Amino acid sequence: MRRKITRFQAICFILLWGVLFFVVITTAKRIDGPVILSLVISAALVFIPVYKSMK
Repeated sequence: MRRKITRFQAICFILLWGVLFFVVITTAKRIDGPVILSLVISAALVFIPVYKSMK
């Protein structure tokens, strides 16, 4: 059984994802399909475990 993610860890994960999002959006030459898809997948990989641990 896994341990639940603490509130501090969840905030850190979300803030780090926000920094990653900002860096990708500001440095991308073009915002096209692969960029959007990678951001959506990374958001799912971050927010789904955080949501499940907070339930």
